[in-house]
Amino acid sequence: MDWGAIFGNAAVELISPTTAAYALAALGLAVHFGYTGLLNFGQAGFMALGAYGYAISILTFGFPVWGAFLVGVGASVVFALILGIPTLRLRADYLAIVTIAAAEIVRLLFTTNTFASVTGSANGLSGYKNEFAALNPLADGTYGFGPFTNNAYDTWLRIVAWSIVIIAALLVWQIMRSPWGRVIKGIREDEDAVRALGKNVYAYKMQSLIFGGVLGTIAGMIFALPRAVVPSNYQTTLTFFIYAILLLGGAATVLGPIIGSMIFWVLLSFFSGFIARAVEAGWLPFMTGIQGGQLSFILVGAAIMAIVIFRPQGIFGNKKELAFVR
Repeated sequence: MDWGAIFGNAAVELISPTTAAYALAALGLAVHFGYTGLLNFGQAGFMALGAYGYAISILTFGFPVWGAFLVGVGASVVFALILGIPTLRLRADYLAIVTIAAAEIVRLLFTTNTFASVTGSANGLSGYKNEFAALNPLADGTYGFGPFTNNAYDTWLRIVAWSIVIIAALLVWQIMRSPWGRVIKGIREDEDAVRALGKNVYAYKMQSLIFGGVLGTIAGMIFALPRAVVPSNYQTTLTFFIYAILLLGGAATVLGPIIGSMIFWVLLSFFSGFIARAVEAGWLPFMTGIQGGQLSFILVGAAIMAIVIFRPQGIFGNKKELAFVR
């Protein structure tokens, strides 16, 4: 058993672009669910719009990186308005129903053969990274140390991805300490009381939905840069993973989504590597490699359950403010 490789691969996930993307998407859900009380089950849809908006803008229309970025953000704002206008005046569960359905509609639209010339259908899109790579100020070569050694492009991507996460975390932290943030948290606790104080609850909810959705859209762009954009990557399970990360770290926190994403991906990488090598070594003769991959998710779920039992409010959450049991 090559324990060095197992722990090394797990350690890499601490600062991988995928971990950064999930952390940013979970931060958007923290704005929605943790601070505002909005049950958004369609964060995968926001991420898909970001990824496809970025890729299509570059491949089909020849936009620069900043133009593709604005297209993705604009698409998320329109998507949030479509979701929020008919639902935000109703109970929270209506938003949950609409968002989970809307995210699937978005994914299926990108999958259909009708727009295959633009979206690539089920095969997805690739070849849109050159514009981002051209902005890389690093010379060719390797950077880092030990398991964190990467080439110039991967290092540049990690710098950009985690810089965005840090900026977004500082922005959310500052906004939630502002008068706007206090109103948002008041809506989560008792929106009727906030409405009685003369605040437009509907407008605040819409602003929160757009803000958190934009964070999810940017996360989708980061998620797409190390890989191709494929519709199967944006299934409902993606949103469920993000919720697991959010609740693991603490729903109404800023650091929670970031640390939760790191823990989630380190655990998943560790268990995946360990089980794969255990199957190869014959330690699990009753199990195939495919079954071992599924077992890794079961073990990650068990680890998260253990944390939930001892920290029901999440690692950084305040039990008096927001907990699972509430």
